[in-house]
Amino acid sequence: MVSRSAEGAEGTPFEIVVEQGKIAEFARAVQAHDLAEHHGADAVSPPTFLTTQFFWEERVDGANPWSLVEMSQERGMHAEQAYVFHGPPPQAGERLVATSRVTRMWDKESRSAGTLTFVEMVTEFRDAAGTLRATATLTGVETGKPPEVA
Repeated sequence: MVSRSAEGAEGTPFEIVVEQGKIAEFARAVQAHDLAEHHGADAVSPPTFLTTQFFWEERVDGANPWSLVEMSQERGMHAEQAYVFHGPPPQAGERLVATSRVTRMWDKESRSAGTLTFVEMVTEFRDAAGTLRATATLTGVETGKPPEVA
């Protein structure tokens, strides 16, 4: 069951190094349309590249506050992921500092799954000057009833 005390929890800031090779690999994996812009020393990251934050976040103790949510593994699921860029997407060679925060929780009734509890986590990505470059919003949902086994 979701722990309401996690609302407002903020993780330890962590660094992401935007690597040229990783941009190219990610672009290929997601079948980006214009692979040329994702290769070379000035490669631009695909819009969903910042999902790789989870690999960087796990290297820093306390960086991911999602564990405090205590969402059920049986009844929890990923509901949505959104990105907002406050300028151009990150390019190869940039270093970003990211901070994740559990921003809100809310409930919604469902006829078949009981009470749905939604949890939102926002991660802000800032460049070396402290300028906000991007915001990622992850929404998870936990069903009030376990899934029925057929």
